[in-house]
Amino acid sequence: MKIKSAKETRYDIVSLGEVMLRLDPGEGRVRTARSFAVWEGGGEYNVARGLRRCFGLRGAIVTSLADNEVGRLVEDLMLTGGLDLQYVTWKKYDGIGRTVRNGLNFTERGFGVRGAVGVSDRGNTAIAQMQPDDIDWDALFSQGVRWFHTGGIFAGLSESSAKVAETAMKAAHKHGTIVSYDLNYRPSLWSGIGGVERAQQVNRQLAQYVDVMIGNEEDFTASLGLEVEGANENLTDLDTSGFKKMIEKASKEFPNFQVIATTLRGVTSASRNDWAAIAWSKEIGFAESTARKDLEIMDRVGGGDSFASGLIYGLLEIGDLKSAVEYGAAHGALAMTTPGDTTMVTLAEVAKLAGGGSARVIR
Repeated sequence: MKIKSAKETRYDIVSLGEVMLRLDPGEGRVRTARSFAVWEGGGEYNVARGLRRCFGLRGAIVTSLADNEVGRLVEDLMLTGGLDLQYVTWKKYDGIGRTVRNGLNFTERGFGVRGAVGVSDRGNTAIAQMQPDDIDWDALFSQGVRWFHTGGIFAGLSESSAKVAETAMKAAHKHGTIVSYDLNYRPSLWSGIGGVERAQQVNRQLAQYVDVMIGNEEDFTASLGLEVEGANENLTDLDTSGFKKMIEKASKEFPNFQVIATTLRGVTSASRNDWAAIAWSKEIGFAESTARKDLEIMDRVGGGDSFASGLIYGLLEIGDLKSAVEYGAAHGALAMTTPGDTTMVTLAEVAKLAGGGSARVIR
């Protein structure tokens, strides 16, 4: 891939997507909670934030919020993430959310045999109502952007959001910006608007504009209709050969893909997962990360987003596919050791783990 240099650009990364307020009951359950910790989070946002906070790159988020106290709380949380917020559009609030509102995401982490549970309350949100011409995409990308990221969560919010994503991706390519896309299939997001069939229709349309396609064990099947041979129903037996065959098929069906990457997660329990990743590029072929058997999990939400940010960092700054997939898998593993959607780790910690380092005490 021909990636612009940092010297000729204003941003290393720009992401497009919804940013919600996550309400976290900690070790308890949503249904019995009396208090919640709050975080900001969103599939596309988390990637850019990780590249800013962990990897030190320059980034911006394109999103929209209702202008009320909840929206300003989300803004306050985003300010700690360090991204440029000038492309956040604010929509007038009507007092009760009849015309526009902010998204809420109630998520419990799970433990042992009790799986994680997420309940999204995101209907009629400001970002779901964004139109393709709400942002001057040419003005944004003409400043110089090395990488643009969006994904299947944003594309599934509404009819207009898929059109916004397509417009943005076209503009990015026009200005020589690399485009990545995380399929991020969520059954709850598509169930009321056509299910898997609609998800595949939307994602296959957008896939033609993607340089780097990212997903997890089920995303490529649910979002693009690409079956993984040998994967059982519960995705506990993750033989990489089946994923390699799927990736080879994807590369033939979508010849515009320059890199394809997928995380591999075998769920023994909510607290213990097998975790690894594989990636493919036209020039190199396949590269596999270190396989982490029986990885201990505190909060799995955002692990895939952190993989994506580590992968992108590796491709942007190191330029080596093997290093990129190792950094992605290490960053995802570390991000799942802390609460919340977003990363709390450092580049030094990622580099150490990617290089084979242990969890011995540092003091």
